[in-house]
Amino acid sequence: MQERWNDYTSPGFDELIGNDGIPRPAAQHVAQWMNSLTDEELELRQQAAQLAIQQMGITFTVYSDKGNIDREWPLDIVPRVIDANEWSEVEAGLEQRLKALNLFIDDLYNDQNILVDGIVPRSLIETSSNFREECRGVKPKHGVWAHICGSDLVRGKDGTLYVLEDNLRVPSGVSYMIENREVMKRAMPEVFRQCHILPVDSYTENLQRMLCQLTDVEDPTLCVLTPGVFNSAYFEHCFLAQEMGAELVEGRDLLVDDDGYVYMRNVGGNQRVHVIYRRVDDEFIDPDCFNPESTLGVRGLMDAWKSGKVAIANAPGAGVADDKVIYSYVPDIIQYYLKEEPLIANVPTYRCENADEREYVLNNLASLVVKPANESGGYGMLIGPKSTIDEQADMAENIKKNPRNYIGQPTLMLSTAPTISGTHFSARHIDLRPFVLQGTDVRITTGGLTRVAMIEGSLVVNSSQGGGSKDTWVVRSTQSGGTSAATSSTLSESPADIPEDGAQTQSQSQSQTQSQV
Repeated sequence: MQERWNDYTSPGFDELIGNDGIPRPAAQHVAQWMNSLTDEELELRQQAAQLAIQQMGITFTVYSDKGNIDREWPLDIVPRVIDANEWSEVEAGLEQRLKALNLFIDDLYNDQNILVDGIVPRSLIETSSNFREECRGVKPKHGVWAHICGSDLVRGKDGTLYVLEDNLRVPSGVSYMIENREVMKRAMPEVFRQCHILPVDSYTENLQRMLCQLTDVEDPTLCVLTPGVFNSAYFEHCFLAQEMGAELVEGRDLLVDDDGYVYMRNVGGNQRVHVIYRRVDDEFIDPDCFNPESTLGVRGLMDAWKSGKVAIANAPGAGVADDKVIYSYVPDIIQYYLKEEPLIANVPTYRCENADEREYVLNNLASLVVKPANESGGYGMLIGPKSTIDEQADMAENIKKNPRNYIGQPTLMLSTAPTISGTHFSARHIDLRPFVLQGTDVRITTGGLTRVAMIEGSLVVNSSQGGGSKDTWVVRSTQSGGTSAATSSTLSESPADIPEDGAQTQSQSQSQTQSQV
């Protein structure tokens, strides 16, 4: 390899380059190709990607004290590369996890055997802000509550893969995963001819298929329920509705009739709705049932869902398992329902509700990461090694006031990937959010959304906190000898023309209730 990679170093495990400075087998082609570019050519490729993002209208909104800022989606053109054989093991772990979580949610709203048997403390559920008493006794089709899950994966300094958290309410980011791939085809099409990259564009087809499985109607009407143009994920809502051929609706576009069926208002008269893919949190979906001041939902929607007259994904109440304290029990949940050992480990977690563990967290705030149970987007957390004494004191006070709401975890040295810094490559920390669908079966994206901390040394990858993204390539390397069962029948990616279809996000509305990307 030439000078560019000779100068590259990582503080821990790097996804592209091994400790010996040699590209990992699955990344050999892309590393060699990028090494062959001159500084000017490298800069032009990154500019080409940025131009494609502008033309496609790919944006997101950052909320701050200065107001809501619309920004172009940040993409670094050095991809994150994963060997297909390794990915097959990740797929198995993600499938196991979502199956167990859905059994857990269904049990909580029905027999509650896991509480009776003392595996999960009853008090934890009774004090959960996302446990919905209104959902007791409901049996969704196929027993599935969380139809779409985005579990965040990280790799530690020794290369061990962990699940960092599960996003089961309204996980976002999949549209950016798909659009990243389309942008990369424009910016560096020749690399796609050299690498055996497995495709990602089947997600919307699988999503549509899964939603149709939630009703017995042969040709159902599907809707994407959005809070509206002011929501940070509005671009994604538009994108998914368009790709699926579904209707993009706001709460004011829907009504529940006297017979309990849901209809969509349109110029040709009211049209029956069979399945709603909702991107609005529980609290806002039905003012008769939850927040009476909400204008984002539909009056009577909960009764329509409970009576089986409309399907909702994700189901109301699924967020009870989207809790960072519940997360710490997932290995026990997997063993309880599936009688299996977890295939992907949790990050070691200290529960502040436990007196001994709380004392440990309070005494080690400077070295731990502390997270609130139900925040997202990186909000409300403390990264001990990067924090000030005042920030640690504030967090200690918060923990003492509400210990059930906090967990502590060791500060992982997240794995890195090369990221363009001027005309050089610098190591930046990354994570990965794959997306898992469950209906009658389980489907998993080939890779996922890789988020990258653009600031040197930072461990915060959330876009809302200044992070960026990378395309994620699951690659059949020359040494891998095969592919995963889930992807073996698919063709490798190839360059393609890309439609310019984006819809821009705007500013914030009353509902900043989405999982942040």
